Amino acid sequence: MSNIFLISDPHFGHSGVCKFTRDDGSKLRPWDDPDEMDEALIQNWNSVVGPQDKVYVLGDVVMSEKKLPIMHRLNGNKRLIRGNHDIYNTKKYMTYFKEIYGCRVLEDMILSHIPLHPDCVTERFKTCVHGHLHYRTLDDPAYYNVSVENIDYTPIEISVLRERIREHKSQWDRNGNKIGAGRR
Repeated sequence: MSNIFLISDPHFGHSGVCKFTRDDGSKLRPWDDPDEMDEALIQNWNSVVGPQDKVYVLGDVVMSEKKLPIMHRLNGNKRLIRGNHDIYNTKKYMTYFKEIYGCRVLEDMILSHIPLHPDCVTERFKTCVHGHLHYRTLDDPAYYNVSVENIDYTPIEISVLRERIREHKSQWDRNGNKIGAGRR
């Protein structure tokens, strides 16, 4: 039996992401060298994803076309939901991904790179699972960010994701107000 995993924004080969900081001035990622970061991300990925598992990468997989072959080192049957940095010809990605999407419906979730407009997150799609924002999250129960910085730099299995979404949604009342925070 195969499992389903999700991850966004690995930015393989991106030296700049090793220098980026959070609003408080702390480093966005714990690595100084992109090769060191890549190896850690590969190790984390392969420690949880098996060869037959399905992995949805919610965008920004590599920052340089020459880094695409790194995808062969990653376990699983990979699907790409293109992000703003996934700019290369689709044929180049098809060597490494079984399918490529702009967004994807997965049961009651809609998967995208950039958080979708609230009008797109309806009763049918109870949650927009996205990336792009890295460590930032939206203060809204309908959105869940799976950028690597929010999932310990490791693909998240769908049942764990669903539990985290349930916990996230439990922080709001039925009117969409954050519990204990007054009106938003």
